[in-house]
Amino acid sequence: MTFDLDRIADPAFVRENRLDAHSDHRWFASAQEAETGTSSFEQSLNGLWKLHYAKSPALVVPGFERVDTDDSGWDDVPVPAHVQLLGYDRPQYTNVQYPWDGYEQLEAGQVPQRYNPVATYRRTFTLEHPLEPGERLSVSFHGAESTVAVWLNGTYVGYGTDSFTPSEFDLTDLVVDGENLVVAQVVRWSAGSWIEDQDFFRFSGLFRDVVLYRRPAVHVEDVRVVTDVADDLSEATVRVRVVLAGDGRVDARVAGAGPLTGDDELVVRIEGPRLWSAEDPYLYDLTLDVHDASGRLTEHVPVRVGVRRFGIEDGLLKVNGSRVVFNGVNRHDFGLQGRVMTREQTEADIRLMKRLNINAVRTSHYPNNSYFYELCDEYGLYVIDEMNLESHGMWDLIRFAGAGTDVALPGDRPEWLPALLDRAASMLERDKNHPSVVLWSCGNESFGGTGILEVAEYFRRRDSRPVHYEGVHWDPRHPQTTDVVSRMYAPAAEIEEFLATHRDKPYVLCEYAHAMGNSFGAVHKYVDLAYREPLFQGGFIWDFADQALRRTDPAGREYFGYGGDFGDAPHDSDFSGNGIVFADRSLKPLAQEVRYLYQGYRLSVGSDKVTVENRHLATSSSAHECVVTVAREGRVLQEAVLETDVAPGASQVYALPVTVPSASGEYTVDVSFRLRRSTRWAAAGHEVAHEQTVVVVPATAPARRVALPEVVAGIHNVGVRGRHFTALFSRLHGGLVSYRYGLTHDGGRELLRSVPRPSFWHAPTSNERGWGAPALDGAWLVASRYATAVRGADHPAVEQTDSGVLVSFRYELPTAPVGECELSYLVDGDGRVEVTLTVRPGAGLSDMPELGLLLATDHAFHRLRWYGDGPEESYVDRRAGARLGVWEADVRTSLTPYLRPQEAGSRTGVRWATVTDERGAGLRLESAEGMELSALPWTPFEIENAAHHTELPPIYQTVLRPALQRRGVGGDDSWGAQTHPEYRLPTETELTFRFAFRGLL
Repeated sequence: MTFDLDRIADPAFVRENRLDAHSDHRWFASAQEAETGTSSFEQSLNGLWKLHYAKSPALVVPGFERVDTDDSGWDDVPVPAHVQLLGYDRPQYTNVQYPWDGYEQLEAGQVPQRYNPVATYRRTFTLEHPLEPGERLSVSFHGAESTVAVWLNGTYVGYGTDSFTPSEFDLTDLVVDGENLVVAQVVRWSAGSWIEDQDFFRFSGLFRDVVLYRRPAVHVEDVRVVTDVADDLSEATVRVRVVLAGDGRVDARVAGAGPLTGDDELVVRIEGPRLWSAEDPYLYDLTLDVHDASGRLTEHVPVRVGVRRFGIEDGLLKVNGSRVVFNGVNRHDFGLQGRVMTREQTEADIRLMKRLNINAVRTSHYPNNSYFYELCDEYGLYVIDEMNLESHGMWDLIRFAGAGTDVALPGDRPEWLPALLDRAASMLERDKNHPSVVLWSCGNESFGGTGILEVAEYFRRRDSRPVHYEGVHWDPRHPQTTDVVSRMYAPAAEIEEFLATHRDKPYVLCEYAHAMGNSFGAVHKYVDLAYREPLFQGGFIWDFADQALRRTDPAGREYFGYGGDFGDAPHDSDFSGNGIVFADRSLKPLAQEVRYLYQGYRLSVGSDKVTVENRHLATSSSAHECVVTVAREGRVLQEAVLETDVAPGASQVYALPVTVPSASGEYTVDVSFRLRRSTRWAAAGHEVAHEQTVVVVPATAPARRVALPEVVAGIHNVGVRGRHFTALFSRLHGGLVSYRYGLTHDGGRELLRSVPRPSFWHAPTSNERGWGAPALDGAWLVASRYATAVRGADHPAVEQTDSGVLVSFRYELPTAPVGECELSYLVDGDGRVEVTLTVRPGAGLSDMPELGLLLATDHAFHRLRWYGDGPEESYVDRRAGARLGVWEADVRTSLTPYLRPQEAGSRTGVRWATVTDERGAGLRLESAEGMELSALPWTPFEIENAAHHTELPPIYQTVLRPALQRRGVGGDDSWGAQTHPEYRLPTETELTFRFAFRGLL
């Protein structure tokens, strides 16, 4: 038998001599060996392989599979790895576009001919132990993108497709004593690539483990574990079906429950079971001891069993009889080495999810490495396990090009059905024993058709878990494909309207809150709805981590690269930067909001009591320590522990064990629930939920009296000065040109670098670019840069008042129609400057991206301290997770490093803030109403012009932008959904913003 590379263009050619899929159990020589975690039946082939990289099949080395072929000139490369990250070819990021689109005219299933790289791998191995009589040997490629063909000692072994599930081949008849040569050939694009059009970087190669497995003469080929839980949860039955190769028997036992008995099916009953859930991921230890006909132990198989009931009951998704809300996230198996993820890196992701109160994951859009599910079992996460299927590029022909449904892929095309069913079986059979897996997903964004319906029916024949598929929304011909209504990015209001008349299925958002760049606004509307409307059972944020790869610019500075940074075309730019964490797993500011919205308690805090609503399904509030704190401007005044015992699903009111002082001032009352004991994912004291209220005790303060400043009326300038300051207002330049504070022999330190200007613009966010805001808002960019001060004998207007000197400028805004604004400065004798900005926009203009003042000061003033919302950046539609307090940051690092520079680093609810140098000199800003404040090293225009953070100019100033409001960041989606109206500045009405500043010595 030989292998013909031309066959990779046949969609029905999905496997040849590949072993059938089976459970991902491991087997050991003994229980003692199992305790070590290292099996003598496994031999890793990870490490250095020889590689020849051909740009097309025609350039593959003849005789590459032969033992006597000289590969000494081939490169040594590590496995697992993507060849594109080893210096061959290039990474390519596309969302929907097929990577070959525009280069070759291809029909579905055909593969590029001019450029379709082939990676040929070779390595030798010697078995660590000779095969015993009756033993068999296999090799498993746990991830090979997009196909793998295998040879051993010069003989063709077999072929497998599906990049994301194992391709395993029997080597027994070809292995020899001593050195063996294994050859694997991986083609970048095959017919299967047409249904692997996921939103990700396009790679190829052996990117997961390669392992040799020895099978004893009597061997457990497959294990199927099913748990049945009684309606009243008082007992459970564990049923185990074993496929045994060879003549022997299996002895099975569940620790704490006893032995399993039976013939075709092994069964044990557990009284009062401890049920598995995301809150209490308890696992029973099932062991299978396999004996041959003589009674000799041939292998020991440990399986961890989660006893739980999950399914649709009473029309709702329920776990152990209770309605579940998915506080979920989508996750690509992706890190700094692309899709090469170690167990340790995967475990770190899961620990981080647990700390962010995430309870569910969708494997977007392919099966993850096997140990991901094992870790989800152990840590407690509900998983939608998604089959490796996406043909988004073909679906676009229907959506946007007006093509008929017959072009859908796989659609109703029979030639694609073998690939679909093969992928479905490979996922289900491998992952079926994981209690974390609660739904099977037929794939993603592939329209609909009879092929996907067949997949759904296959899942139902083989397993009891519900089936998920979102594409039914777009192709409703076969609604029975999915057991749940699944949508992407539907607004919360639309969901509520839909459920008012459609009550037949549970509703989930398999993707929502597209967290691209500075995003995640108004997500509370979705979470609130999930706890108000029973049929809406939550959703999965898109997505967990940015897909980005480290790059180095010509100056040697590192940055994270996105589409187009690798010489790749076509590409989709920074559309891969939509994680709630950065590529290096550092938290984005929006993670603060995720943690808050997904917390297991809803708390309503008053000045003397708190209402605790326990949203957990199996955890009493007594499991967490409740700490109540009273503070004033960040200084803790009282702290006490409140003992609570609120049952799951219940609510209770408690008196607070603290008292708000009667003295005038603004106080915060914080209620915090924390871990009593350390877990695998967080230390004791980790906060799992919080809420805050602000209590203001009013006072009748006496009027502030200060000496009046002196006015110096010059020809071109108006000077205002006092004992410690001078302010200079220019008639020529139309504004405040100088503010010196702390008079010395040289006139004091200048605190301004340029004339403060009205600010209506910020660097567009990724979401704003997505819905076309820069084009709609262009008038406000022009107004920010080119507002013209009105000149004349009475400009600026100068007026002596009881409070000081009022200097006012008027500006014409070069918009169509023309708008105007007035900027006035009230200067008192201490050098405090109260600023009032009033804007009267022209009719018909879009809402302003922001309304504030751009004030540049010395770069030495980089120490930011503020009393307002924090600790992370916040915006009007993303501030629920923030809390009022006194926080600190460094201006130089306050521009959040989203993949593409954009509006970032702003703070809401700021009462006061200081920017100072190392000695404490600088500026203080104040707002009685609470303003928004940005303090960055660059202007919005400089930020907008940079494609990467390394392209920003050297730091030479600190740019302050106090504002009445900035437009909310939005984020229902990133390609059309605008910021919700209530989080935008009003249009066609006069707007006024006030704040004050003064110098600090």
